[in-house]
Amino acid sequence: MHPASPPFDALAARRLREGLGMAHGHVAYGLRAQYDISVTPDTVLDWERGRAVPDERELTALAGVLWCSPAELLTAASTLREHRTARGLSPEDLARRVGLAASAYRRMEEEGRWRGTDRQTAALADALGLGPRALITATGGDERLAGLLRDAATTRWQAYVKPAVRMVPLPRRTLEAALQRLHADYHARMAATGGWGASGSTGDGGRAYLDDVVSHFWAAVGP
Repeated sequence: MHPASPPFDALAARRLREGLGMAHGHVAYGLRAQYDISVTPDTVLDWERGRAVPDERELTALAGVLWCSPAELLTAASTLREHRTARGLSPEDLARRVGLAASAYRRMEEEGRWRGTDRQTAALADALGLGPRALITATGGDERLAGLLRDAATTRWQAYVKPAVRMVPLPRRTLEAALQRLHADYHARMAATGGWGASGSTGDGGRAYLDDVVSHFWAAVGP
């Protein structure tokens, strides 16, 4: 099965082409002459109108023809593959930077499940320019983080500091403060809606808070 195409920004592609004074035919010619990629001017037009999207190889080549970085032709990246494409790196290049065999890295990228060591994870974040939030999302950790945060908010938050430190590359004090805030905010909402068993109320505020606990966590962490 072929991987999905990167999240292509069709409007950006059109603006970049027009800014260079190029026609669709010029772009198609550049792709063929410089990168041995045969597409028609109509294909380039379809990309810009959202009727089709370039694959990873085509997108990287298009960036070269339009004198921009691949990142400028992408909407917000979230997966490892999308971040790698935005940086213009091949799987082999990235694998070498983080200290993995190319086949092992490819498997992790395809499965959406990162299994690198702490050192390799730090190298990955550096190579792709990822902050803590983007790193956790790209390595498939959002669901696990959400589970930890829900437990911290609803029970004893102190018990989840060590697991949070292992999962999130942030200072311990920052994580302690964020978990304590989640706990306090959740319990305040439960008390305000009578979620502790008061008649006529169901604690909807607390449940809604838990549904979006990851966002609340990053807001508590701050920029």
